[in-house]
Amino acid sequence: MLAYVFVLFAVAVRFLPHPLSFTPVGASLLFFGARGSRRQIWVPLLLLAVSDVILTKVIYAYPFSWDHFVTWAWYAAILWLGTKLDRNPRPLPVLGAALASSVSFFLVSNFAAWAAWVDTYPRNLSGVIMSYAAGLPFFRRGLEGDLLFTAAMFATPAALRAISAALSKTSDGSTPV
Repeated sequence: MLAYVFVLFAVAVRFLPHPLSFTPVGASLLFFGARGSRRQIWVPLLLLAVSDVILTKVIYAYPFSWDHFVTWAWYAAILWLGTKLDRNPRPLPVLGAALASSVSFFLVSNFAAWAAWVDTYPRNLSGVIMSYAAGLPFFRRGLEGDLLFTAAMFATPAALRAISAALSKTSDGSTPV
């Protein structure tokens, strides 16, 4: 259930004012991949793809282009990466997955922007480099958001168990009968 809550939170944050690229999208995909239903792994992909279309066409009134499909493939890849984490993963693999999601999004999305937006960047190596340079401020915020939200999401189940255990004890330290 928590995996669905985090995906809905990620979708909602995209519609609220926030620093560009500082979202829980990558973290929610990793968490859903690790803890969500394997049979319903398409749910976060569909929700995020629909939110992309709404944001692009309705909110920002931008044209829809093929680079959205690259983003959706990235969503699927991060969901898959999350499935490679254990149901109760250790901190280091979670940190590695968060870093991999940030770096891969930066590399894939900026290359797709260079390839799709033909009027924005020159069609040569200099244009690719310009695309990556333009994305650097977003990369920093994306990395910060991915690390923060991933840590918070993966720590939440343990925190909830600790709170539940603390509440189930009586004031003298014994467990109620």
